[in-house]
Amino acid sequence: MNRRATLATLMGKKSAKVGAKKSTALTLTTGLDTYLGTWDYELAAHLLRRSMYGPTYAQIKDAVNQGMEATIDMLFAESPLPDPPINLVFEEDPNVPIGETWIDAPYSEDINLFGYRYRSLFSWTIQNIVDEGISIREKMTTFWDNHFGMGNINDPKFRYRYSQLYREFATGNFKELIKRITIEPAMLRFLNGNQNTKNAPNENYAREVLELFTIGKGPQIAPGDYTNYTEDDVIAIAKVLTGWRDRGFRAFNPDVQIESIFRPNRHHTGDKQLSEHFGNAVISNEGENEYRTLIDIIFQQAEVARFICRKFYRWFVYYVIDDNAEVNVIEPMATMLIENDFEIEPVLRALLSSEHFYDAINLGPMIKNPMDFVMSAIKTPGNPFPDDPVKRYNIQRRIFPLIDNMEMSYYNLPSVAGWKAYYQEPGFYRIWINSTTLQVRMGFTDRMTVNPYTFGGTKVGIDPLAFVASLDDPSDPNSVIEEFTKILFPQPITDGQKEVLKEILIPGLPDYEWTVEYNDYLANPDDENLANAVASKLKNLLQAMLSMPEFYLS
Repeated sequence: MNRRATLATLMGKKSAKVGAKKSTALTLTTGLDTYLGTWDYELAAHLLRRSMYGPTYAQIKDAVNQGMEATIDMLFAESPLPDPPINLVFEEDPNVPIGETWIDAPYSEDINLFGYRYRSLFSWTIQNIVDEGISIREKMTTFWDNHFGMGNINDPKFRYRYSQLYREFATGNFKELIKRITIEPAMLRFLNGNQNTKNAPNENYAREVLELFTIGKGPQIAPGDYTNYTEDDVIAIAKVLTGWRDRGFRAFNPDVQIESIFRPNRHHTGDKQLSEHFGNAVISNEGENEYRTLIDIIFQQAEVARFICRKFYRWFVYYVIDDNAEVNVIEPMATMLIENDFEIEPVLRALLSSEHFYDAINLGPMIKNPMDFVMSAIKTPGNPFPDDPVKRYNIQRRIFPLIDNMEMSYYNLPSVAGWKAYYQEPGFYRIWINSTTLQVRMGFTDRMTVNPYTFGGTKVGIDPLAFVASLDDPSDPNSVIEEFTKILFPQPITDGQKEVLKEILIPGLPDYEWTVEYNDYLANPDDENLANAVASKLKNLLQAMLSMPEFYLS
């Protein structure tokens, strides 16, 4: 497994320049035992990059000082759910004054309110990530968005609801989350549960709750019989789930709220026989509680725990699950999940504390997804967004589509299976990089470094002078490159790469020239000529560094 040569190949680089310290012959033997080795900057950065978006230099250094256990405590610390999005700019909304939230407000037959509410939702989503602090919640919200793969739910109020559900259960109880999502109004619409009746059972959700959400399909072992369930199970489960409807979709009536409703006259009341994969269980009529019994039966199968733990592994560690990972990581994680009645937090704590997670071969082989890539360029060098809420709104709502252009549509997944990068063999994470998305990514980092965006009259880009001022020794060009490398890349780079970067920073000049120029600027910070000269050199350096394959990795 050469975990780092892939991106270099995609970008036309020699693989020796990426992760030269790693060998394709390396084989992992580590497991879920707690890591007890030296806790240093590289490992703290690895933990934060994988469990939150765009950690800053200060956050990583704090994590080093706090230690692994205390940092993980911060990642899982309870905090209130974010306040709902509000109407900041759209004065024409007859139902929502400026400064009030629209999440329960009706739409209007006279004016289109969907557009501004979508923009508000998108801006709010970016704001939650920018303001997350040291917390795993937003990364897990994205995980669940991928896991359930909903798309084409054309109502921002519906999308807000299930997004908050993901936050509520970010590291909570998996079994209870499945119960909640089964009758969530958005899911009822997405997989046609609202059309599932005793006279015309619809199998869409019944199939996906098994194949994609809980237990997995497994190889076919006989006609209509897979490793973990049968086609007859799908038919029976569809009958169990009959009778549910959603209410409030794109509603104009203020008295109609978003909710799920059970209609007994649409429900199949006969017995439903499951196969031997589920202990030949028979589910009799339990009306509106029948779906809960079904989920309890599914979760009695140990493969449910293995299935979701493999997805956690691919999200936080790597896409290759070899025999060692299966035996020494996945299996103990699954056992722990079952022993904790499917509470997720203890399992993720164990994974993020494990020898396996901090094994050298797992440091830096993951290609960042578009959200991670964009947030690494926004948050890590220092959040460039202003405090004014209207200005922030106008910036954040325009940042959101940039992620979509990199082929990661938040709230609108390409299929119920989620983003291909997390399931499609053999490409997995490499799927994020193609001839189109590579150009979009490069264009984005060029704008963030040398040609800032202007959104709503506000320039948005990396402030090179503020970024360099956050370093320990900004007056030494070698230290500048060393520290930028630590902040931006998951692995050290070669001496040759450092020389190339220094030539970009101070082309053909001795080191002291940078020292003199930077100190002159510090002594005269209001001198625009001095400030622009230093900033220009730093912009060129950062443009080069953010275009390197190493920046694409986590």
